[in-house]
Amino acid sequence: MKKNTEVWVVDDDKSIRWVLEKSLQRESIPVRVFSSADDALTTLKSTQPAIIFSDIRMPGTDGFQFLHVLQRDYPDIPVIIMTAHSDLDTTVTAFKSGAFEYLPKPFDITEVVEVAKRAIEQSELQSSEEKDTDEPILSIPSQDFIGKSPAIQKVFHAIGRLSQSSIAVLITGESGTGKELIAKALHTHSPRAANPFIAINTAAIPRELLESELFGHEKGAFTGAHAQRKGRFEQADGGTLFLDEIGDMPAELQTRLLRVLADGEFYRVGGHTPVKVDVRIVAATHQDLQQRVKDHLFREDLYHRLNVINVHSPALRERPEDIELLLKHFLKQSSQELNVEMKQCEPAVFELLQQQHWPGNIRQLENTARWLTVMVASKDITVEDLPPEFMQGASSGDDSQHWEQALAQYATRQLQQGAVRLLDKTTPLYESIMIKTALKITAGKKKEAADLLGLGRNTLSRKITELDIQL
Repeated sequence: MKKNTEVWVVDDDKSIRWVLEKSLQRESIPVRVFSSADDALTTLKSTQPAIIFSDIRMPGTDGFQFLHVLQRDYPDIPVIIMTAHSDLDTTVTAFKSGAFEYLPKPFDITEVVEVAKRAIEQSELQSSEEKDTDEPILSIPSQDFIGKSPAIQKVFHAIGRLSQSSIAVLITGESGTGKELIAKALHTHSPRAANPFIAINTAAIPRELLESELFGHEKGAFTGAHAQRKGRFEQADGGTLFLDEIGDMPAELQTRLLRVLADGEFYRVGGHTPVKVDVRIVAATHQDLQQRVKDHLFREDLYHRLNVINVHSPALRERPEDIELLLKHFLKQSSQELNVEMKQCEPAVFELLQQQHWPGNIRQLENTARWLTVMVASKDITVEDLPPEFMQGASSGDDSQHWEQALAQYATRQLQQGAVRLLDKTTPLYESIMIKTALKITAGKKKEAADLLGLGRNTLSRKITELDIQL
């Protein structure tokens, strides 16, 4: 059956269908919309589109079931999966199930149009060769990988894209951002998942021992080598070797590592027989490796071997939207570890924590959750219960800067969650707070409150009535 040039949009949300239809039509791309996957499947019997945009959560046949049918019966149609409920497992499942692209809602319309054009181009070049129709949708193990921010969505997207690959990956980011967690996710969602994941921190092991740790040694190779020992490369054979803090690796070992990556074999310390291994390398560093290359502290050829794909692990201050989710997760974890009731936070606690710099990143937040679980006597955590360093940060500096940051973060969250006409909601709220505060300061004296706010008394009285402020 010959495909037409239409783009199909399958989503039970009328507003999403409307936005995509109008946006694509502005680019002269013909569009047809469907409110359910079942309607689209019925139409597919008589005609095929160039590409399909599909939501995941829909009544009847859901997005993944729809994708499975399309991969089985119409494998040459690129499918772009959309969802407002995006997490790592969903992202990886989409890519492993054959999705051309994955878009978390709310999305940027420019990005949607660019993805559509790429998918249409792919559709035009697509071979008619049939794919294996018996391949099931893969079940993805869950991970303690939490977040909804755009910064962490990029990480999910990268892991999903790499889920069918064993290519080398370099993870960059500050200490405490969860680089090892990303490495584990890359392994878990890879073809090597059934084989070992071995991690080694190259900065934590003395250089005189690191060679033996990596490559193993033969009996009698040095004083104390009473038996042959397999190194981390052999232990990771068939799986993934995670080299953390690779930027601190001694120069002589960089040369040996480069040779292993090039040849796939090495010699144990004191050995004369080459050992052949099949290992995927995932490396991580908090340092600027390009600068270390310029400073002649890191081999340029090794850098290019490791940096085939770069994944940035975002700092916690780059993803403030995730602090509430993460803190709740760590509070639950801490309560289970200590066998106590889980603490609950007042909204103001999350707002204050979102304004912090978090030099220790995720690790610092996790430690904060443990501190709160142990030190706060009541079940409910208030701002006053936070460790002193957070309160000092809240009270120092320019107050206007803090509320401006909080307002910006609030607006960002609301708009990302699909809010419209935001000023209609926030302007009365802002005015109400300012008026109530001024009246509190002046003990209810309207004339004085009006002067403090720069309003006329009659204007203040009118606004009190309009905003239904109870005196």
